[in-house]
Amino acid sequence: MKKRLISMLMGVTLVVTSLAGCGEGGAQTPAQPAQTETPAQTEAPAADTTADAPAADTTADAPAADTAAADEPVTIKWALWDKDSTVYYQPLIDGYTAAHPNVTIEMVDLGSTDYQTVLGTQLSGSDCDFDVVTIKDVPGLVTLANKGVLEPLDSLIAQDGIDLSVYSGITDQVKVSDVLYELPFRRDIWVLFYNKDVFDKAGVDYPTNDMTWEQYDELARKITDTTPGAEVYGAHYHTWRSTIQLMGILDGKHTIVDGTYDFTKPYYEMVLAQQKDGVCMDYATLKTQGLHYSAAFYQGNVGMLNMGSWFIPTLISKIKDGEGAAAANWGIVKYPHAQGVEPGSTLATVTALAIPTSAPNKDVAWDFVKFVSGAEGAEIMAGTGNTPAMSNEAINSKIAEMDGFPTDAASKEALTASHAYLEMPANEKSSEIETVLNEQHDNIMNEVSTVDEAIEEMNTGVQAILAQ
Repeated sequence: MKKRLISMLMGVTLVVTSLAGCGEGGAQTPAQPAQTETPAQTEAPAADTTADAPAADTTADAPAADTAAADEPVTIKWALWDKDSTVYYQPLIDGYTAAHPNVTIEMVDLGSTDYQTVLGTQLSGSDCDFDVVTIKDVPGLVTLANKGVLEPLDSLIAQDGIDLSVYSGITDQVKVSDVLYELPFRRDIWVLFYNKDVFDKAGVDYPTNDMTWEQYDELARKITDTTPGAEVYGAHYHTWRSTIQLMGILDGKHTIVDGTYDFTKPYYEMVLAQQKDGVCMDYATLKTQGLHYSAAFYQGNVGMLNMGSWFIPTLISKIKDGEGAAAANWGIVKYPHAQGVEPGSTLATVTALAIPTSAPNKDVAWDFVKFVSGAEGAEIMAGTGNTPAMSNEAINSKIAEMDGFPTDAASKEALTASHAYLEMPANEKSSEIETVLNEQHDNIMNEVSTVDEAIEEMNTGVQAILAQ
């Protein structure tokens, strides 16, 4: 790969368009403005992703481009989802094109529904011309890497002297067969959102940054009101299995791909009991109505919501435009933990960029990937209220200073995790494992199966997959 026309381009040029896609799967999936977040998938133990690593510039000096190349216009196509409702795409593009005058970046919105499936179909097409693609989850990464449609990045990283330690171990966990195919630019941790007005009305103290799951359950019950027509729910769980299953991995002793899932039992029992007692909304109703967790929180009658930090900028935006007014007095605290587990232990998801093997402009694509996932991109991400993959105290402070972020000290402190466990390891069988776990999660929450029956099915099904 040649690295010409990269570093010496100066000025500002920007043309951003939304195209219908490429390859055989050219139909565009409609965007879902209410869901700009990356849904959690699965997990694996991770290093501390919020260590105070220096926000060093991870790019290396590229050779100077010749005059003719510097004058030549270049267009790269970036595959992503929810273009119109994701706040950081435009600032990232603006930041890059400000220093690269002849580069045009076209955003290709594939929608958030089945994004990875649509992306995989298009990358398999003979006429696909994406230069950069966003990777939404690790199972999707593994599938694309195994198809051979992504460029290995190891030689480029070595060539440019990029220091991967700034990602605090994340890049080690997303390697496929010991090869790195993506660079992360966004890292979200799970926190507990809460509505201060709900607690004030009930005369109950706010959640803290050091709560066990037992204390959390007790708190949720204290603020619950089951009066018909005036219900207040102490807790809310979106329909993703991650909202319950992954409560059990915070001790670092379990992973979601080990093949044994008895550790999930106490958490399922807690949530099922809450559901029975009206502490949280009924799972079957949520599935039938398709109620998004954000819409539930905006109603103002949900006390606590376990969700990723990706919800922070969306919540701030919706409060400003009036849709989230009933939840305007909000805060966050660190994720609850099991007895004996260090406070601040939490789950993490990453969003990353990769380059297709079919990319027509790989040199420019690589430069853009380095920018977005490096120090300059991290500053831009933090300025939009999103947590970059490269995280430190200065970046967390910038997020906390964002207009609309809660002013209490506990909310700022909640941005720093003691340990963060990546939700899904780069496992060759991750997609198959997830299918089994999703099915049994649905059976438990719909009470089609008992917790014990479903866990036995998880154990048997996943162990069979791992043995193949």
